[in-house]
Amino acid sequence: MSAPTPGRPNLILASGSPRRLALLDQAGIVPDRLMPAEIDETPKRGELPRTLATRLAAEKAARALEILARDPEHRGGLVLAADTVVAVGRRILPKPELVDEAAACLKLLSGRSHRVYTGVALAGASGHVRTRLAETRLRFKRLSREDVEAYLGSGEWRGKAGGYAVQGLAGTFVVKLVGSYTAVVGLPLYETLGLLAGEGYPVHAGWTTRL
Repeated sequence: MSAPTPGRPNLILASGSPRRLALLDQAGIVPDRLMPAEIDETPKRGELPRTLATRLAAEKAARALEILARDPEHRGGLVLAADTVVAVGRRILPKPELVDEAAACLKLLSGRSHRVYTGVALAGASGHVRTRLAETRLRFKRLSREDVEAYLGSGEWRGKAGGYAVQGLAGTFVVKLVGSYTAVVGLPLYETLGLLAGEGYPVHAGWTTRL
């Protein structure tokens, strides 16, 4: 993590995801601390996918902020959180941990379109949480039995929304993508930097040291 820079608020990423950390680095931003926030991600009865993604991101940010309130070193910082939901229509796909779950996701996604919703939340010391939502439409090719078996064997699907990781082997399944690629990976950079800039965070400060 980075050393705090005088004149800017500390940035805490409420996630342990290496993908989200890498995306922030791509944008020239290094958080001061990682703080994965464990919450119940069960959808509420009748909850829409887009509503779920936004709610979970906000709850993760709020949870991390609660923990930070007991930490004088990082108290007063900004907390960034995100959550990704994959859906076919109103049907929300799981983040599978079992092969059978992942196989069911791939079967459902094969040869058809689906949507990926990624909610981003930024919480300040006051406790106020601002959110943004990115919606991306994707269509997979028709997956052969060999495609499915090989992908399941890779293990890449484990814990990923919808049972796939677009930045990995599953990128070969994508016929069409309309929207934010970084949102499908796990953190929409346009929306994220907009939230940070809105809170006075110097989003361009690290750009001159990239080379």
